[in-house]
Amino acid sequence: MIAKYGRIFSALILICFGFLTVEGSVSILPLEQIKAGMKGKGKTVFEQDIIEEFDVEILDVLYNFTPKRNMILAKLKGEIFDKAGVIQGMSGSPVYVGGKLIGAVAYSIGDFSKEAIAGITPIGEMLSIERKETAKSSFSPQIPFKKSMSLEELFEINKEFLLPRSSFVSEGQTLTPLSIPLVFSGFSSNAFERAKVFFSGLGFNPVRGGLSGQSLQGISSPDLALREGDPVAVQLIRGDMDMSAHGTVTHVDGNKIFAFGHPLYNLGAVDYIMSKARVITVVPRFSTSFKMSSTGALVGSFAQDRISGVFGRIGKMPKLVPVNVQMTDTKGNIKNFKIEIVNDKILTPALVNLSLASILSAEERAFGELSLELRGDVYLDNGTSIHLEDLFSGSFNTSGTRLSNLIAAVVYFLINNAFEDLGIHRIDLSVRTSEEAKFSYLEKVWLDKYEASPGERIRIKVYHRTFRGITEVQEVGILVPQLPSNSEFQLFIGDAASMAQVEMSQYKRGTFIPRSLNQLIRILNNLRKNNRIYFKIIASKPGLFLKGEEMPNLPPTMKSMFSSPRAAASAPIELDKSTLSEYQLPLPYVFNGAVMIPIKIKK
Repeated sequence: MIAKYGRIFSALILICFGFLTVEGSVSILPLEQIKAGMKGKGKTVFEQDIIEEFDVEILDVLYNFTPKRNMILAKLKGEIFDKAGVIQGMSGSPVYVGGKLIGAVAYSIGDFSKEAIAGITPIGEMLSIERKETAKSSFSPQIPFKKSMSLEELFEINKEFLLPRSSFVSEGQTLTPLSIPLVFSGFSSNAFERAKVFFSGLGFNPVRGGLSGQSLQGISSPDLALREGDPVAVQLIRGDMDMSAHGTVTHVDGNKIFAFGHPLYNLGAVDYIMSKARVITVVPRFSTSFKMSSTGALVGSFAQDRISGVFGRIGKMPKLVPVNVQMTDTKGNIKNFKIEIVNDKILTPALVNLSLASILSAEERAFGELSLELRGDVYLDNGTSIHLEDLFSGSFNTSGTRLSNLIAAVVYFLINNAFEDLGIHRIDLSVRTSEEAKFSYLEKVWLDKYEASPGERIRIKVYHRTFRGITEVQEVGILVPQLPSNSEFQLFIGDAASMAQVEMSQYKRGTFIPRSLNQLIRILNNLRKNNRIYFKIIASKPGLFLKGEEMPNLPPTMKSMFSSPRAAASAPIELDKSTLSEYQLPLPYVFNGAVMIPIKIKK
């Protein structure tokens, strides 16, 4: 899909600049020449795509209201402001004095203000954003590995980077960045309400909306143009679902676009989708009014998200993460969903979690029993891939939540790995649904002998009760390990979670951080699954846990060599019990239960 868009852009890009509104020649009024009492005009869209002018009266200039930053205080005048005050979605609306650009409407004085008093970000500070173009952040928080990450956990991990935009106080009045309408289209009610809790706290106004219906294939080169005062959208998700932050274009210089006048997240160098937008109407409210708008065609990308606004270029294609989901029900009916998500170390995992949870909760009932059988692949830009299989079953929407948490964790650890700047090429997921519980609980384990000779086979019967109350039996055999006579080994039989607890005790640690990209990819490709019975043979043999790997049953000389400070890059953990072998048995159910059985070696 990206390649297709890229070809279309390549065909249009040389033509489109001939149609672009080139406004780089617009005169700029220096901040020091702006005085109280000056009259000016602003530009914005209140309905459809008609840019309208409104009156502006300068009240004052607030110098150095934060270190090295200034603000112009102004009153916005007009019939619409008498009813609605300063309007969310106006962020970035350009203001001119004497035909010269002075800045962008970006702040307001709290809610319930009787007059439309706005803070204007000086245009000089916005233009400086371009000079800050740098590579994307290499930020990679080192957190212990886990196979599930909820939306709440992802926001908590990144809370230092996802802070509400700062407010400022002048003469007892609080100047707050205008909340940005964050338009959700195609999301389920459950997903929207979950997202609303988080994004409202970050200075956004989450609202339900729709798409304009305009596709990239259908646009012509003049449609790639943006004008000062036009609505513009920063798309975070696009396709069958859409999540877009809406604001206004402040300044156009060739293919360069400056907008908003304040940050979205202030994440610095980014790669957001730049899309056109269409204002449906202004919704007046007693607190803060907002523009109700829809998202249009992709026209470029935003490269900077800074304290003074956002900056991007028309015609430049952003790097996106395609996610394809195929849902198949018990009758064989298939539904396909295709979305693209911005490529960002902080936002992408959370947006993957949110969008998948929405797809699953929208297509399947949220109440009653539900099972989801997952098969999927995550393809990486370096040519490697992660294959995922698992089964989730539960009541209400827990199945969809757990599946979404798994994919979010995989995405998080891949794009935030500390070893290599790794891009995700595509995510393909196939989910088979059934409206029934698929649980199985361990009842008992039978062995034909509890004392055996090395090399002898032990027959094992595992009895487990299914969700329908039927007892099923799985019969397997294991070979007795080569151990000294009269010694003992332990046979563990259990589910994935219980196996993890056994290993935490065995390795004497509760957390683990991967030590290389290859190790991370290997771990993700071998994640333990809910629909498995795991078998593990453990014996009192010396070993080491080194760099996240168990080195079992080591001879003393080998153990000394690996334990040497010169050989070990990190301190090894000495093990008094080693894993001698492991097995797994697939089931058509989510398996629960565990048991540890001691077996003695014959004399």
